[in-house]
Amino acid sequence: MSNQTMKKDSFDAIDYKQPSHRHYFKRGMQAGVPVAIGYIPIAIAFGLLAKASGIPDLVTILMSLIIFAGASQFIGVNLIMAGVMYWEIILTTFILNLRHFLMTASLSQRVSDTTSKKQLSLLSFGVTDETFSVASVQAEKDLPAMYLIGLNTIAFSAWNIGTWIGVFFAAGLPQSVQNSMGIALFAMFIGLLVPALKKSSSVVIVVFIAITISSLIYWTEMLQLSDGWRVILSTVIAASIGVAIFPEKEGESRD
Repeated sequence: MSNQTMKKDSFDAIDYKQPSHRHYFKRGMQAGVPVAIGYIPIAIAFGLLAKASGIPDLVTILMSLIIFAGASQFIGVNLIMAGVMYWEIILTTFILNLRHFLMTASLSQRVSDTTSKKQLSLLSFGVTDETFSVASVQAEKDLPAMYLIGLNTIAFSAWNIGTWIGVFFAAGLPQSVQNSMGIALFAMFIGLLVPALKKSSSVVIVVFIAITISSLIYWTEMLQLSDGWRVILSTVIAASIGVAIFPEKEGESRD
């Protein structure tokens, strides 16, 4: 057998191999780059806020390492400065993050059956609004666990790097630059949502329904709900309407 034939056979063997965990992890990190870019300025803003509020640097860093929830961290700092009792802070952040139960439950239907319990634990910790959005618009019916871990890893790393920058280095930035960081998260989220809207008219309708419901709840004085409850209620109602209007047929893709 000639060398050329052997080389061809070896290449063919490689082509038919299943993608490795490393391959999926790398793909997940690549998909999470836009999230990471958007997280850094928001995390810097959080670090600046905590620093200006007199929160110890170690506490600020541990909040990003352990809690890893932007809205809860911002609200937590504000509640601490307002002198709110600790149990009230815990209850408020718990209610605000109840939507994560919905997101993780949804992703659990997309994760490969071979995912271990340890991997599921890592996935549940790392899920955020933005990483959930990226994972949800993927075409694969069964998402590899390592893909999601890679996606969550780059988002988690960016958030903590941004926190460190905000705590130790960003105090010297001009005030106009510091103030502009607050809109980065919204711009990033819109950037993640628009491609999905272009691909599917059903997604456009469900998003519009969710926005309408959320607005109605917000402007209804009888329902004095927190942001977390409003998000949960809007999501559940909009998703239920979407399932009723656009039932998924057996064998049909979920995208």
